[in-house]
Amino acid sequence: MYNSKLKNITTDPKRGVYFIGTTPPKKDTDLELVSGIADKLLSRLDEIEYDGLIVYDIQDETSRTDKPRPFPFKYTHDSRLYSKLLHDKVNKPVITYKSVSQRDASDFTAWLSDAWHQFSVRDIVLVGSPSSEGEIKLSLNDAYKTLSDHPQDFYLGGVTIAERHVAKGNEHLRLRNKQEQGCEYFITQAVYNAQATIDLLTRYASECKQQGVQPKRVILTFSPCGSAKTLEFIEWLGISVPEATSLRILEADNPLKESLQISRNNFEQILQAVLPFNIPLGLNIESLTNRKEEIDAAILLFKLLKATLDLKLAESQL
Repeated sequence: MYNSKLKNITTDPKRGVYFIGTTPPKKDTDLELVSGIADKLLSRLDEIEYDGLIVYDIQDETSRTDKPRPFPFKYTHDSRLYSKLLHDKVNKPVITYKSVSQRDASDFTAWLSDAWHQFSVRDIVLVGSPSSEGEIKLSLNDAYKTLSDHPQDFYLGGVTIAERHVAKGNEHLRLRNKQEQGCEYFITQAVYNAQATIDLLTRYASECKQQGVQPKRVILTFSPCGSAKTLEFIEWLGISVPEATSLRILEADNPLKESLQISRNNFEQILQAVLPFNIPLGLNIESLTNRKEEIDAAILLFKLLKATLDLKLAESQL
């Protein structure tokens, strides 16, 4: 079994883990320019202490909702390629997302082999279909089975969506099921609804306690919002934004600053509610747009929330 640097940090309950989420550049971007984009991202991150990066596998997702997509969908470079590029430049863990529903099991097996051997990918998160509509060639459960049959030993994480818990009340059971299928950590969708996240994590902790197992680490994602267009995109992605929160952002003199204050407040509420349950937590900060001010705000948000979690964890060890 390969020694995962990510495993070493995610399994230490006394520390937080800290990630920056990013997407590969658009597919029509020349490869030399892709390398320059990676350099620009990493130079922005020089001023912060982070554990690694998360590279998303962007899908169209129009089957999930009838609403028009606020920003047009464009295909990106292969998430494995961008992960390797970033890893080679910064030598930190890079978690690579993979959407599994578009390929059958044999295609997915080939994807895994190439990921390991050609792109040195070791840490992955598998994502199912965004909706039950359309053709699903491989279910998430079947993808987990295919992965477990694969000779390479990837360090696996899963996605968790608090909004699904609000709608169906069973996301904690999904977490336990994914845990049983090999997920060692979970990454949330962007958090704008603190209570939904608190409800989910509390139920998950309760379920783990009843079954006599340790909860896996949950990495909470936060993203700045500086405009009505970004807010529209956040809601289009299925992220729950309470009415009062959207009004606070839209009517603020400085919407971006307001969104950072909201995220910090949400994070403090979540920590206060769930830290007593001993769920190891982490942070993932992303910018959902390429607007410079939102990217800069994401760096500031990272500093704010990392300091908040570090302080709470230090206090809990007194």
